[in-house]
Amino acid sequence: MFISWIPLLADKLKALIIWLPRETLRDCCPESFRENYPRTTCIIDCAETFIQRPTNLKSRGETYSNYKSHNTAKYMVGISPHGQIMFISKAFGGRASDKFIVEKSGFLDYLLPGDEIMANRGFTIEDLLFPRRVKLNIPSFTKGKPQLSAEDVTSTRRIARVRIHVERAIRRLKVFKILSGTVPVSSLKLFDDILIVCSALVNLKYDLIRDTCTEEDTE
Repeated sequence: MFISWIPLLADKLKALIIWLPRETLRDCCPESFRENYPRTTCIIDCAETFIQRPTNLKSRGETYSNYKSHNTAKYMVGISPHGQIMFISKAFGGRASDKFIVEKSGFLDYLLPGDEIMANRGFTIEDLLFPRRVKLNIPSFTKGKPQLSAEDVTSTRRIARVRIHVERAIRRLKVFKILSGTVPVSSLKLFDDILIVCSALVNLKYDLIRDTCTEEDTE
């Protein structure tokens, strides 16, 4: 039943995961973004789900995540400033870098000149975005600096304050036990469809970001 229905659900529910036009993004932009990052199109981050250790040595190596010290499936989530999941990538092996997933997932095809993307320090993708005239907003690096300038500290705090919402969206995904537990090897061929179904169900929930709410919602 599971094997039969997941692909059908994914096919029907994928229409709930759409890349919103600029006009819609601007109209729905929360005050927290409108003040400092009004041109933000998308906030991105990667998440990982534990998988059963493959018996094939090559697959075992490709899925081993040094960050998680476990074999994982890794995927990228992109949300709008108001918290809707607009992009969910296919699953990659846990060994894949954030930059590799951005480049190979098809995410770049959605971007337009003048867009701004927000991410964490791990997304060293300026060289991918520059030819498309897309700006990347990430926290300032401290490497090689005795300390951050006052301007960098302020910028980093502003970014962190609004970028946290993509982590909240990922937590909503991880509410589903299939993404918070360990996926058996036998279910990996359905994992991309599972991501679509879970993301669509997340989008059916109440708004992630509300201007009138000052604290994170509890779920």
